[in-house]
Amino acid sequence: MAGTEALAAATRRRQRRGRALAYAALTIGVLVFAFPIWMTLVGSTHDVGTLGRGDVPLWFGPHGAENYATAWTTGGAGTRNTFVVPASTMLLNSALMAALIAVGKIAISLLSAYAVVFFAFPGRMLAFWLIFITLMLPVEVRIIPTFEVMVDLRLTNTMAGLTVPLMASATATLLFRQFFLTIPDEYVEAAKMDGAGPVRFFRDVALPLSVTNIAALFVILFIYGWNQYLWPLLMVNDRTLETIVVGLTKMIGTGDSQNEWNTIMATAMMALLPPVLVVVLMQRWFIKGLTETEK
Repeated sequence: MAGTEALAAATRRRQRRGRALAYAALTIGVLVFAFPIWMTLVGSTHDVGTLGRGDVPLWFGPHGAENYATAWTTGGAGTRNTFVVPASTMLLNSALMAALIAVGKIAISLLSAYAVVFFAFPGRMLAFWLIFITLMLPVEVRIIPTFEVMVDLRLTNTMAGLTVPLMASATATLLFRQFFLTIPDEYVEAAKMDGAGPVRFFRDVALPLSVTNIAALFVILFIYGWNQYLWPLLMVNDRTLETIVVGLTKMIGTGDSQNEWNTIMATAMMALLPPVLVVVLMQRWFIKGLTETEK
């Protein structure tokens, strides 16, 4: 009896030590990721003179409202850059681009995966593998010919040129295909007996079953579109179509001390909010979609 109790006590001690180590590692990880964000948030509330001296305090300053208002309305133009796009314009451009890319990728991937799984046509597996092979092509291989096509179509400096080339997604097509393969054949047979055609089956059966997967993919694809840098940099010379990621790099420039670092940090904090908001608002659907995909 005593030996059993001693073994149980030793097991509990090991479990406590394991939990303590896990919490310590988690705390260190949070600090490593959160500290730069904290310094950016604090820096966005101080004046340009304080930050220009390299003196970045660890607590908030009195200029937060002024800095954020400047970044939102004017972008801090006038110190080094001849023209800086207001953060409000860049945020709107990025949000519109990210939303269009996410919706376009999901729509195209849904339809292509549905066709590959539920339509028996010659070469359907060849079509799927041709889509899948594009995953192995580096971005550098595709970006130059894609850019030339956009130039020929006169879609540079347009929102269509920013979004349409990024809407095709082999990854999303693969994920939807794998999900559609899990739909029981009995559903298909029952739909045929009820006289449902392909469009009705897609609308009433396949699409409702895919809602959680769509939500999970939307979060991932929205962040993917939001973080785009190289393609908007190539496609857009019109500063009014500039995205927040490209705009931030242009605001920083060479990184010299003449930059308005308080305004730059305020813009960076505003750039962080929309993707975080999407993740927070869709967190439940995101987790549910990932777990259902794993099943």
